Amino acid sequence: MKVSFQGEPGAYSEQAVFDYFGNVETVPCESFDAMFDSVIAGKSDAALAPIENSLAGSIHQNYDLLLRHDLHIVGEYLLRVRHCLIAMPGTKKTDLKKAISHPQALGQCAGYLRNHGIKAEQVYDTAGSVKMLKESGAMDVAAIASKRAAELYGMQILEEGIEDNPENYTRFLAIQRGAVLPAGEAKTSIVFTLKNAPGALFKALSVFALRDLDLTKIESRPLQGKPWEYLFYIDFIGSMQDETAKRALDHLGEYAVMLRVLGSYPRFKG
Repeated sequence: MKVSFQGEPGAYSEQAVFDYFGNVETVPCESFDAMFDSVIAGKSDAALAPIENSLAGSIHQNYDLLLRHDLHIVGEYLLRVRHCLIAMPGTKKTDLKKAISHPQALGQCAGYLRNHGIKAEQVYDTAGSVKMLKESGAMDVAAIASKRAAELYGMQILEEGIEDNPENYTRFLAIQRGAVLPAGEAKTSIVFTLKNAPGALFKALSVFALRDLDLTKIESRPLQGKPWEYLFYIDFIGSMQDETAKRALDHLGEYAVMLRVLGSYPRFKG
């Protein structure tokens, strides 16, 4: 099985692929667009797309790509993100003047870097920062990335767990060309648009409240080409196999201009 992810080998996304899918062949992609295109074109069987981080919030580009492509969400995975301070072998922490990494990783370690007098510099990817450091050979620069990235490039870990907040998780969605029928507790993800009218969103959300369906996520995104109109993405507990969920979506269809089910899938149990 081939599974696409965004980033260089050793990225957190690649670790999530192995954790979720097991021993598969990974397909690194430069961008989220390339990752989705890889599945559409059949170059990979699935992709694992980050959709939100517990500290940084939603990854809006992937919400937009879910709508743009005819793919199905088939699962979810929560990865505990543990940042490592990585350097060339022989480097001491006192030698460091600068740390390079993805902007989000730098932001999550801002307090640590400030306390140690280390300047932050943004690059395109966490694992990519380790690759760049390896190629440069700089002894006064560190990279912030995963333990796996350090091992992959033969680098030294100066310290593990340097993130300012330990409650740092990224939620990933497994995406494939075909849908699944989940067994056991499930989640369903949908996207819809509404007429811009008083009480429209209240009425839409009421279809879930009336049936005691638990909403676990609601996200709004601009509707391209229509200024100040929005798409609404919702996750709720339940499966499209459940009569209650079916009735809720039939009811929602009375209010929605557009309604699409992105997938029903097993709920992650960490």
